[in-house]
Amino acid sequence: MASRDIAQLEDALSKIHFGDGELSFKGLGMKLDNTESVEEMVSKIDQYQGLRALRLEGNTVGVDAAKAIAKALESKDLLQRCYWSDMFTGRLRSEIPIALRTLGSALMSAGSRLTELDLSDNAFGPDGVKGVEQLLKSPTCHTLRELRLNNCGMGIGGGKILAEALTEGYKQSALLGAPLQLKVFVAGRNRLENDGASALAKAFQLMGSLEEIHMPQNGINYPGVMALASAVRHNPELRVLNLNDNTFTKWGTLAMAEALKHLRNVQVINFGDCLVRSEGAIALAALLRDGMPILKELNLSFGEITDAAALVVAQAAVEKPDMEKVLLNGNCLGEDGCEALRDMMDDMDRGDMLGSL
Repeated sequence: MASRDIAQLEDALSKIHFGDGELSFKGLGMKLDNTESVEEMVSKIDQYQGLRALRLEGNTVGVDAAKAIAKALESKDLLQRCYWSDMFTGRLRSEIPIALRTLGSALMSAGSRLTELDLSDNAFGPDGVKGVEQLLKSPTCHTLRELRLNNCGMGIGGGKILAEALTEGYKQSALLGAPLQLKVFVAGRNRLENDGASALAKAFQLMGSLEEIHMPQNGINYPGVMALASAVRHNPELRVLNLNDNTFTKWGTLAMAEALKHLRNVQVINFGDCLVRSEGAIALAALLRDGMPILKELNLSFGEITDAAALVVAQAAVEKPDMEKVLLNGNCLGEDGCEALRDMMDDMDRGDMLGSL
């Protein structure tokens, strides 16, 4: 390495954070191409007894560097949390699955039992999902509680591979007497569309343990929304449902409202920019009146909802004792409709609930 590169690397490594079982190289912007470039990182991993969390996000890791890191991880059986988002900037699409398989194999060899895995912002596509497929099926991920794959470009194919891996992981873990209980699933901006979402919905329904589902901006239309609705009703501990910027239309919204009737723990619903339209909004208002006892936030912004339907939603929302926010911006309200809505909420001393309307 050139002396300038070495100096930059030494400066970056001087900012390493460690403590409480966590070793963090987060955001150091290191370009890790080969074994030499990760020597000090590998040394710190080797020396860290009781390593439970490893942060590599914000660096770029090549295949040879990944192999060296993986070798160090083979002895880290206590590792539980891998924060590996934004880790392959500038890498060839063909490199990423190899690096992921190498790192995953090390975790499996170590006998690690992960609770959190974050691979967001890696843009690795379906091939990247294949790179972690065996890891997700393995006992290393039978204990997984949080899986984050936001903005990975998985597409329909990647969504199906992921769904199959989660399903297989659940089945294998169930045979061992401790079924996979995934609680947080994040996969926004992945172009999953209907088929990818529907495949994942089947896995969600099988697990039945989810507390948070975040799948915004995936090009999902009402068939995919209806599949997700079927899955939602089988996850009784669900607290957060974020499907922002997909396309529900009336049919998807009606299906989702019907499914949510069965849940008692939901606190946040984000159906903003989902074209729920007026009939869907009225169905959700009926849901608020009859259920959702601890709901805190409802986002129905930019949904082509009329002023009359928005008033019905607001009237139902204001009756919820824990409600803090109902977002109706960007709908078909007009100035008079907005004023009527604000006046009604102000009269009930709940004007702050409408946010910036």
